[in-house]
Amino acid sequence: MNDTSYTLGLTKEFPCNYLADKKERLLIAVDERLHNSESYAWLMTQGFRRSGSQSYRPQCNTCNACQSIRVITDEFTPSKSQKRAQKRNSHFIIKQSASLKDSYYPLFENYINTLHSDGSMYPASFQQFESFLSCDLTEQMFIETWLPASQDNDLDEDLLICVAVTDVLSNGLSAVYTFYHPDYKANGLGVFSILTQLKKCQEMALPYLYLGYQIDDCQKMNYKNRYFPFERFINGKWQLNTKISS
Repeated sequence: MNDTSYTLGLTKEFPCNYLADKKERLLIAVDERLHNSESYAWLMTQGFRRSGSQSYRPQCNTCNACQSIRVITDEFTPSKSQKRAQKRNSHFIIKQSASLKDSYYPLFENYINTLHSDGSMYPASFQQFESFLSCDLTEQMFIETWLPASQDNDLDEDLLICVAVTDVLSNGLSAVYTFYHPDYKANGLGVFSILTQLKKCQEMALPYLYLGYQIDDCQKMNYKNRYFPFERFINGKWQLNTKISS
């Protein structure tokens, strides 16, 4: 695909959603020849992400803070804190679906309106839920985390507490978005979901888990460099980092 020329769009500058006093603009894959699973997987290797069915990459004039990260799955070694997260959540039930269920929306709405009331997606809406998370570019996987009913929690039936929206690529999985029940924030369900996605990659013999953009100076977006070894997309090249965290 490298020998083919494609039409890309470039947005105007607008206020950055992540860094104060910064402007951002996006490179958009508008060419219809890029709107398929093979091209989407290739775009991911070029540092792109997606929102809905639109693939994009930051193309800012004076800033390179957004850097895509992908974990090398067959070499991944969990840190001590990640092992604790696995153990702490080992009683949960993991299921998966191939489609975005309407029944996920109440969980999504509660997550956005409770934990992200200061964000650009507040207040949540069903239209936003569908347009943001659904995708016709590639196969999708929705990894569900359930709290089993027991005498300890007085539940009459299992409770869905987390959904990790995941794209299936030819060379890996892409962690698109994870939302969870605010009452279980202390369980570290974001970390647990990434660990579950890494396990899925290993089971499917896929070499990479794409985690999206690491932004070191943004508290909400600087957690993705804790899964080793990983590669970070800097100046058009994937650069390896093998340091193990605690």
